[in-house]
Order: sequence, then C-alpha cells, then structure tokens
Amino acid sequence: MAKFQRAQRKKSRLRLALAGPAGSGKTYSALLIAFGIGSWLQDRYGKGHGRVAMIDTERGSGELYAHLGEYDVCEITSPFTPEKYIDAIHEAEKEGYSIIIIDSLSHAWAGEGGLLDIHGHIADRSGNSWAAWRKVTPKHNQLVESMLQSPCHIIATMRSKMEYVQVSENGKTVIKKVGMNPIQRDGMEYEFTLFLDLDQEHIATATKDRTSLFDGKFFKPSPDTGRVLIEWLEDGLRPGGSPTRNGKEPDHLTPPTQPEKLSESETHPSRKPEPVSYTHLRAHETRHDLVCRLLLE
Repeated sequence: MAKFQRAQRKKSRLRLALAGPAGSGKTYSALLIAFGIGSWLQDRYGKGHGRVAMIDTERGSGELYAHLGEYDVCEITSPFTPEKYIDAIHEAEKEGYSIIIIDSLSHAWAGEGGLLDIHGHIADRSGNSWAAWRKVTPKHNQLVESMLQSPCHIIATMRSKMEYVQVSENGKTVIKKVGMNPIQRDGMEYEFTLFLDLDQEHIATATKDRTSLFDGKFFKPSPDTGRVLIEWLEDGLRPGGSPTRNGKEPDHLTPPTQPEKLSESETHPSRKPEPVSYTHLRAHETRHDLVCRLLLE
C-alpha cells in the first residue's frame, strides 16, 4: 500500500555540470568550485576530508592548473568507453576522495570509442540503427547511475557545440562564438542538480538550478561558489532524520527581514540604467532562439 510522508530536504551530494565552448574555462572553474567545497569540508570535518580527484580525458590538460591547489589526476585515453569512466569513479570512491571532477564527460558520448562510436559499429553490423540503441542505452544508463549513486560530490564538464553569430557593439558588427547544446546525449542536463553554461568571458549562467541559489545570476565561478553550494547541500536532514544544523536555514538562504534597496535607476528615473548584455539567454529562451534573435538584431 502506498504511503505518503511530509517532504523534508535531506543532506545530499553535489551533481554539477559545467558546459561551454573551447576557452570558456570549464576545467579552471570546476577546480575552483571543487577547492571551495574541499576547504569547507576540511574546516568542518577535519584533515583527510575534501580531497579532490580529476578524471582527465583531455590529454593531460587537467594538470596544467596544478598551481591552483592540490588534486590528483587519473588520465583516461581512447577508446573512451563508459566502462573506463565507471571504473575511475569507483576507484576514486575506494581511495576516499570527497570530490570527483570528470573532465570531460563529452568524450564518453562523442569521443573515439564512445557511445556514438559503439552505436555506429553495432548498426553497421546489424544494418538496424534503431535496434543498435538497445545495446548502447544500457551502457549510457550505467554511466549516469554511477554518477548519481556515488557518495562523492560530482562535477562534470561538457563541451558545447559552437556557433558564430553577428552582434552589434558600439556601432560595429562583431563576430562572436556562442556555446549551444552540450555534446552529450539529449536530456543529460536533467540528471544534474545544477547545470551552468559558461561563455567566452568565463561568465556562468544557470540553465537548471534546483538549489535556486544562482537563478537569474551572471557570475564567474570561484571557491566561494563551492562554499555556498556545500552549505546548501549540508543543510538538511541526515539519513536518520536529524537536522544537520538544528533545522535552521543557512544565512544565504534566510529571507531578508527588510525590503531590498531600490537601484539608482528605480529611485532616479532620469538616470539611464546600466547596459544589458543581450548575448545571454532571456527568460524562457532557448539557445536556438538566442541565435535567431542576435542575427535579427
């Protein structure tokens, strides 16, 4: 017999995706966020907590940022089969890492030996592309489940498909590179708690945010981003049902007691507001809509 109970937010693990075109700072941002989480965990629970592991598929590029802080790297080379990712995740869990960075998850889909490659080989042999997905989809699901069920905090980077659009800046036409859909199976963004898109200026916007911490904001990821996230994740009920922080909301989630101060443009209508960058997605606007709008403006 089905039974309902009062909904209560429980202590959870981070599932974060960072997507963007080449040069948008995906690896750099992932490390900064991971270090913020790691330092918070070490301060709260002591030495040995907060260790960072990186699964690197970018030919050693993950080690270029060793000056930022301490982390360990496991390099994956082609063929980029889902099983290699799963094995690396499980190994990081066994070795006691708190945060796992997967850089990049796109190779598991579109890299040499990835799921699209596997599908192509099966379809060539069988002559039936639709039937080939019956063997590929379970492999994809196993990879997703290994991330979702991991006791570690997971940060995954993904490459974005790139488009070039014409925009007007200071009366001049400028060609800009815009990141579109992530290179992964359609719907992968639904598996994450937070999905951030990065642009060429390293500015992040949340296209999906179950935390509501970054909704509608434009920001550069930093260690503070990680600290804000881990406070939100740690605040809630433990598996046994007891609150982690006396049932109180952390400061950054507590509603303000005083009304917010109006901006200068609202208190002084004669003053012009700051210019808005229209290269970002508007509310309810898809990436396809963005490209079309920029071409028409």
